[in-house]
Amino acid sequence: MKLVRYGEAGSERPGLIDGEGRLRDLGGYITSIDPAAMSAGQIDRLKSIDSNSLTLVEGSPRLGTPLSGIGKIVCIGLNYSDHAAEAGAEAPKTPIAFFKPTSSLTGPNDPIRMLRDSRHMDWEVELCVVIGKRCDNIAEDHALEHVAGYCVANDVSERKFQGLGTGQWILGKSGDTFCPLGPWFVTADEVPDPQKLHLWLKVNGQTMQDGTTADMIFPVAHLISYVSRFMSLNPGDIVLTGTPAGVGLGKKPPVYLKAGDRVALSIDGLGEQASEIVPAA
Repeated sequence: MKLVRYGEAGSERPGLIDGEGRLRDLGGYITSIDPAAMSAGQIDRLKSIDSNSLTLVEGSPRLGTPLSGIGKIVCIGLNYSDHAAEAGAEAPKTPIAFFKPTSSLTGPNDPIRMLRDSRHMDWEVELCVVIGKRCDNIAEDHALEHVAGYCVANDVSERKFQGLGTGQWILGKSGDTFCPLGPWFVTADEVPDPQKLHLWLKVNGQTMQDGTTADMIFPVAHLISYVSRFMSLNPGDIVLTGTPAGVGLGKKPPVYLKAGDRVALSIDGLGEQASEIVPAA
């Protein structure tokens, strides 16, 4: 099942994408796609609905983030060996974790706004894991049982503020609009193996990243188990799992985003994003 939130920012309605790729309204069954909707019982109830009975949404409304009420955004750095190599770093022995603030969240096709004095803005297509059941020191063998589903994320980064200037990752990754999410929240049953997904990203139509989640250093189950040793993961929390090679920092010479550029990215079965880079406010 592919769940969405559509409408103007702050006034999104719940919906789903039917078997023919059409948007249907879910407002008669649920008020929001939020942590309360992540429970197995609630998802099973939504799956039982005949999508043909739902109102067809006409036109092409704006899509918001596919779930609201996200508690925290946990990100994993350097989780693909080829990306670590292009960044000039050794492959980590244990996962590298950092946070993005929820204020960085934005819809999958909304503009991405540059930070003031930004000259090193970069892209990162990532598989996003949505937690559906509380994880607290969970065993790796049971970690995927706690996943409600998956979606596409772009871990936008300002490299100067991340490492070349401040040396603090979080400052270069926390700008408003620096975490486009969606278009869909895809329930876990549609992704039997999160380590067998093709992911790609293009800038102005040119392919920059073209990889597979099979190349993760630490697979999804390990990441969930590892992070849950240090903090609880609750329904509606999300985990960004790293990016493959092909980021702007790794090009020779480096290539960075500028106002007017268009970024498109996708992961098998999870939909596609398309955003325009706009100047700082």
